[in-house]
Amino acid sequence: MAVIRIEQSNPEYLAEHFQLLTVQSSHLNRRCDISVFNAHPDGKNLPIVILLHGVYGNHWVWSGLGGVHKAYSDEYAKGGLSQMILVMPSDGGFYGGSAYLPLANGENYEKWIVEDVIEAVIKCNPSASPASNIYIAGLSMGGYGALRLGAKYPTIFKGISAHSSITDIREMAQFVAEDLSLYNTHLNYESDIAHWLKVNKNHLPPIRFDCGTEDTLYSGNQMFNQRLKQLGITAELESLSGEHSWDYWNRNVRKTFHFFSQIQEFNY
Repeated sequence: MAVIRIEQSNPEYLAEHFQLLTVQSSHLNRRCDISVFNAHPDGKNLPIVILLHGVYGNHWVWSGLGGVHKAYSDEYAKGGLSQMILVMPSDGGFYGGSAYLPLANGENYEKWIVEDVIEAVIKCNPSASPASNIYIAGLSMGGYGALRLGAKYPTIFKGISAHSSITDIREMAQFVAEDLSLYNTHLNYESDIAHWLKVNKNHLPPIRFDCGTEDTLYSGNQMFNQRLKQLGITAELESLSGEHSWDYWNRNVRKTFHFFSQIQEFNY
């Protein structure tokens, strides 16, 4: 069992519908945190939406800086959106960011997300179950993580959405001062999103991604878009106005909710 122990918050002491989990993980040999927003505690088999944060961040930034719970609640109130559990895990706390990779040093930030986080959320939320559909999304480094993990584990995730994504691990140099050799893995192709897209091309879930035209990562997203076309994968870059900012992510994470909601309805 990868999850050794879970500490769960008391709902009497938190903002409404929020839950905090601290999980002791054998994949990382440390404790890591997860924020959960579940406005539908009486639901059954609710879809789980994993939201991966970017560099410098932690489990709280999607809500505390991005107001993602308010964005979801606003869209849900308008009607036409599925009930969802928003799950916001820490990346594991590796330097400026783990990139959600299985590193050669033995720390597996990938398994933390695809195994530990999902297990912990299902154990601690009666409205979730092993029958819940699981979706993955992220911003910046988290967008990279969502694209790579979604492509590598197409049987786990029902949909992938990415905002302002790093699309090549070398782009981490724009954000972190550490030597990129820290992100070495046991396999030289491990960090390559396109590799996993190609390997699992016939089994991929639906994918969407966007980037602001004023974002420093925009040109990388354009190149990634061309690579997808070469691979014959159905996913098109949505070019939007905006920079690499929380204002942009608060506006456009709503696209993620509607995208996943449409997939959810189709699966039913």
